[in-house]
Amino acid sequence: MGAAVRAMEDLELALLRRGVEEFSADCERCGRCHRRPLIGERVYSYRSGALLCALCKAKLPEAPSGSRLVRGPEFGHTLRIAAQRAAA
Repeated sequence: MGAAVRAMEDLELALLRRGVEEFSADCERCGRCHRRPLIGERVYSYRSGALLCALCKAKLPEAPSGSRLVRGPEFGHTLRIAAQRAAA
């Protein structure tokens, strides 16, 4: 019985690791500290193609070529209810 429980624990751990690795592969990371920026945080892009978080941007003397807000996975997949008024 103990071997079967141990095999299940190993399977669960392997599935968890695979899921975390797949999730992490799709996420953007800071080019300097490798931290994943939080939703709502501003990230800065540079001409070299580097993407830096707000914390690492302060340590670089070069001015960024652009910036944007980090969006959550639901961005673009939600519905906005528009007010419908009757024509008078």
